Amino acid sequence: MLPPDDFDPPIGTPQELEPGLRRIVAPNPSPMTYRGTNTYLLGTKGLAVIDPGPESAAHLDAILGAVGPDQHISHIIVTHSHVDHSPLSRPLAAATGAPVLAFGDATAGRSAVMQELSRNGEIGGGEGIDLAFAPDQTLADGAWIHGDGWQLEALHTPGHIGNHLCLAWGDACLTADHVMGWASSLVSPPDGDLTDFMASCAKLAQRDWRVFYPGHGGAIDAPAQRLDWLIQHRKGRESDIIAALRHGPATASTIAAGIYTETPAALLGAATRNVLAHLVDLTVNSRVRADGPLHAKAIFALEPD
Repeated sequence: MLPPDDFDPPIGTPQELEPGLRRIVAPNPSPMTYRGTNTYLLGTKGLAVIDPGPESAAHLDAILGAVGPDQHISHIIVTHSHVDHSPLSRPLAAATGAPVLAFGDATAGRSAVMQELSRNGEIGGGEGIDLAFAPDQTLADGAWIHGDGWQLEALHTPGHIGNHLCLAWGDACLTADHVMGWASSLVSPPDGDLTDFMASCAKLAQRDWRVFYPGHGGAIDAPAQRLDWLIQHRKGRESDIIAALRHGPATASTIAAGIYTETPAALLGAATRNVLAHLVDLTVNSRVRADGPLHAKAIFALEPD
């Protein structure tokens, strides 16, 4: 899905999205981050900063500059520990005295399958993980965060990474990198887990949302349709992978090159990791098998019917 050309916000400038919610886009555009990471400021007096973003003095200044004379930052909330979302939390905490809240550290929330793959050390992955990240306070699934005139519900949504949170603000949801409008989410084992990703999609789909505010790109005004698209997209990729394996055993990279034919070269590596995530899921569910231990260059084949 091509990114919408009309999302081109000023970098480092606060923009009001609705009363009580502002967005500042960080100066880190890339093929994986689109225009940059969205940092959200919630509240009118005591503010929550959601996803401070990457290590950037300019972005730190932009966040602090958005705090008015009658305002202060009371909470720093990190949706997940990727280097485009979490590193600035520590400098921001040092500057404001606000605690850092998150589900857990960089390995929190991993499924037993992904923990085992990580221990084996042959699956690769680890792209963009902020390994030093550790929150001051942890947020369990369903925990409420109460601020000055606002409250958020933490929804544990592993898949993109094990410690990923979405944040419910009434009938709006800050979906971070789980649901975005400009692209589907990267799922790269062992930090990413496709089985968990699909379960998290189903979890979000149980509620009637008005709007999604993602970690990159513009607001999603038709949340149910976007979730349905994302679920069907993943199911379609699974069907593509199974169809490819009907022609014979293959690696994740070979399959990705065959089915992501319109993907820019800069993103083919990420596409290969997504395919590998599907293959791990299919292996766990006994629909395909690897030629040995699961690893990044394993050869996969369909299990006989």
